Order: sequence, then C-alpha cells, then structure tokens
Amino acid sequence: RHLRPVLLADHLAQLLRAQGVSARLVPATAGEGSREVLRQLRVDWPSGSAPGPDAVLALKQALSRCPYAAACEQGPGMASLPEDVICKVHLKSFVEQQGLVGYDPNLDVLLVTEEKLRSLAELQQAVLQCTVSDPAALPGARSPDASRCSVVHVVSCEEEFQQQQMDLLWRILDPGAHTALQKHLVCGPVKVTNPSFPIGADQYFQLRKRQMYEASVMKYGELAQDEAWTEVIDILTVAAIRFEMLSTAHRSQITLDLEDSSISTKGTKSGAFVMYNCARLATLFDTYLRAVEQGTYPPLPPASKLNFSCLREEGEWLLLFNYLLPFPEVLQQAAQLPPPSKGLRITANTEAVCKFLIQLSMDFSSYYNRVHVLGEPFPHLFDQMFARLQLLGAVRDMFHSALATLHLPPLSQI
Repeated sequence: RHLRPVLLADHLAQLLRAQGVSARLVPATAGEGSREVLRQLRVDWPSGSAPGPDAVLALKQALSRCPYAAACEQGPGMASLPEDVICKVHLKSFVEQQGLVGYDPNLDVLLVTEEKLRSLAELQQAVLQCTVSDPAALPGARSPDASRCSVVHVVSCEEEFQQQQMDLLWRILDPGAHTALQKHLVCGPVKVTNPSFPIGADQYFQLRKRQMYEASVMKYGELAQDEAWTEVIDILTVAAIRFEMLSTAHRSQITLDLEDSSISTKGTKSGAFVMYNCARLATLFDTYLRAVEQGTYPPLPPASKLNFSCLREEGEWLLLFNYLLPFPEVLQQAAQLPPPSKGLRITANTEAVCKFLIQLSMDFSSYYNRVHVLGEPFPHLFDQMFARLQLLGAVRDMFHSALATLHLPPLSQI
C-alpha cells in the first residue's frame, strides 16, 4: 500500500517536468518503504538533508502563539500520553472557523510531537526550494507573475486521515500563501489474492524478479549469468511492477495476483510486453545500421527527401494518427491537475501513459509481425523502406519519451 503512492508521485513528478513544470518529491516520515527497493525501482527519491533545529524551533514558537493549541493536561483518571507529545491542537475548531471543505469529519484534536514538527519543517523547506517554472500553468495561479506553488499530498487511502492532519497543522502554523494550495491525491487500496502471509515491498520485488527470470528462461532458454542479463531482468521487473501499480486509475483498488502465471515476458497487458516491443525497434535499427556499414543499404535520407506516399499499410497510418500525433496531448492530460476549488481531493489521469504504451505495443506488434521493413536490397524498394524507417524512428522516440516518465530506460535487446 505504501509503494503505490510513491510510484504514482514519482510518475506524476516526471509528467509535470516533461511539461516544463518544476516538481519536487518530499518523502513522508513513515511508510515510504525500503530505500533499497525504491532504488531498485528507479524512483527519483530525494536524499536531501533533514531540516535544521532552527526550523523546528520556529514551529514550536508558532505553537506557543497558536490560539488552537493547548497544553496537554495529565492527572488521576486520565489516559497517560506519550512522552514526546508537545501539546494538542484543536483541528476541528480551525476547520469550522476557516470554513474548510472536504476534510474528514472525525478530525478533532491532534497530539503534536517532535516528529510531526520535523515532517512539517521538511515540507516548508521543500516549498522554499521549489522553483515555479510556469506559474500561470499551475492550478491556483492568479497571474503570470505569481510565485506560489501547489502542494499535492499523494497518499494511500489508509493514511489519508493522518495526512489531512499534517495539512491542517501546516495551515495553522504557517498561514502563508502556498499552504492554501494544498490538495490530496488519494490512492485506492492494494489487495493480494489468497495471501498466505503478509507481503512487504521487499518480498514483492524479489518475488516478481524471480518470476520474471523464470519466465525469461522459459522463453529464451537458460540465461547467461552475466551483468547484461541481470540488468535486463532488473529492468523488466521494474517495468512489470510499475505497470501493475500504475495501469489502474489511482482512485480504484488494485488486486495483485502473486502466482507465477501472472507474470509473462509477452503478456499484452504487461510492462514487459512494452519493453519487448521497444527492444524490437532497437534491434531493427541496429540491423539497418550494420547493413549500411556493410554497403547493403544506403544511409537514410533526410525526411524532406522521402516519399511518404509509399506508406499504404493501414497499420502505418494507425501508428501516425492514433499515437504519434496525439502523444503530446496524452502527456499533458495525464498530469493535468484541476484548478483549485473548495474540495480537498483532486484526480490525475496518470494511468493514461501506461494504457497508451500497452495499446501502442499491441498495434505496433501487429504491424511489425505483418510487414518486412528491411526488404531485399533492390533500389526500387528503397523508397518504401526509407519511409517506414522514418515512421518507426518516430515511434521509437515516442516509446523512449513515454518510458522516461516511468523512469524506465529503453532496452536495446531482450
């Protein structure tokens, strides 16, 4: 459940950066999972320095002046409080007086600890370090010269309540302009079919890696135990997990099937299938370039010199009109955050990139299985070959751009 919001936040940040919007990830204090798993999953997880004592001290001083804060009284017959509790803050009173909408009605009194203040100081630090590249494009920007940024809490549904507490504490202690733009992107639950034991991020990654290795052995035969194959298996595993976690709309529940049969190197709904087709394109162009070096084919002429009327296959125009032309809009729509309203939750269509890549892979695979791009080296066939290479070169670049939003490097071979 912790892995899903982390992968979603990483993907969302990459999509925003692709649009020229500055985006910065801030780790939660708990639940982000093993840093080693995040490294293996190629998550762009920050390793910035912790906030200094001065930042935490400033928040403590703000607490002492806060009308919603009160000292924690302990006495006979009262439940004992943890030693690290500094004070309590009446969140419900703040929500009612400010007229805030969308918060959990059960939010009442928050026991503030040193750890919560450190988390808050880290959020403040991140906002101060975040540059607004195109303020007019950000939700909530009032004018082109606005300098505020939006804060999006990406959180699992199980931890939404705790994150709303942090949101309100931030609003109370630091009533700056940026805190008004806090929104919550909530992930649905992650369930496992027939779980025989509780599974964490580490076990999940290792299980998928073993399954990917065994599926690859079944398809390609016994694999050499070298760095190249290890790297390929690692990337296929990351692709499988990212697509498994991100192909479903973030609001919906994900049900993981951990059986061996659920992982395949060519299952048309999987990240491995996408990587396989990306590698087919790389192999095609490697083969062509080697043939050019050997004098079998001439080099590819500039696009302006090509005769695109040679593209008569329906699959070729399908790749152009269904994928190449709408691709920029797909990227833009995937990370388009709605403008601020009175509501607290927002949605993003981040699953669109995964679905786009899977459908693209299916249609490209169908076309590539029917058509011989590199035909016989006869001059009268070169015009058609060049036009197809130019088209597929654009498809290859589109694969690479879309995979980059998932922190997946293109594979040159499988």
